[in-house]
Amino acid sequence: MSHYQHILLATDFSKSCAHVVEKAREIATDCQSRVSLIHVVEYYQHEFNVDVYLPDLNLEQELIEQATAQLKKVATEMELADAPQFIEVGSSKHEIVRVADEQQCDLIILGSHGRHGLALLMGSTANGVLHHAPCDVLAVRIQE
Repeated sequence: MSHYQHILLATDFSKSCAHVVEKAREIATDCQSRVSLIHVVEYYQHEFNVDVYLPDLNLEQELIEQATAQLKKVATEMELADAPQFIEVGSSKHEIVRVADEQQCDLIILGSHGRHGLALLMGSTANGVLHHAPCDVLAVRIQE
């Protein structure tokens, strides 16, 4: 296994993400790596009329606050309470790649649902990150 220096763990807070978190913990321990955590709040728009879309800032802020608390919980459970934590708003695949690049991460770890057919063609976060990441990507299979 490569000796990774800085791992970015992307989480969506789903019940199945515990397996992804455990895999990240194993690799970080084996490689003695630094770990940063990221969660992306998908951009939300509220429709006021047919022609104009504006973000619902109250809902967006509430989602950010909830995500911040949840990410702190994940970090504490991983014994990484002091690790850098990023809450971003936007497209998950773009924000994960951007933060990995800015933070000079050499491994991104995230869950993959193993989609097939139409869902695969529509794109997934793991697929988008894999094709645009500036570093290695470990997509941990999530059983549904």
